[in-house]
Amino acid sequence: MHRSRLSTILIDAPTGEAAAAADFWSRALGVPARPVPDEEQFTSLPGALPGLSLAVQAVDDKARYHVDIESDDVEAEAARLVALGAVEVDRWLECRILRAPGGHLLCVIPRHSDPETFERHAHTWP
Repeated sequence: MHRSRLSTILIDAPTGEAAAAADFWSRALGVPARPVPDEEQFTSLPGALPGLSLAVQAVDDKARYHVDIESDDVEAEAARLVALGAVEVDRWLECRILRAPGGHLLCVIPRHSDPETFERHAHTWP
């Protein structure tokens, strides 16, 4: 048995445009833009989505949106999603990068939210 939840919505912007994108979304949503320590490609937009994280991610690719699903068992959650029709396309650190039916990217990441938020919102899977 494992648990997982939708935890993060990422606004992926080409690296050269990420700072402008973070500034735009910060001002558009009325929240601060905060660089994430030790993860220079991310700029957090705290408070924009209660219960979820929203961030701008600098990518060496085209602009898009993707979601992160956090889990207390990344391997089990990735396997569950693959069984539902997703395809694993890459791995990065402890994360699994999948493409869902329809073509959207999603990442399965280790649990990173505070324990209370995870307990409140996570689903338990057999």
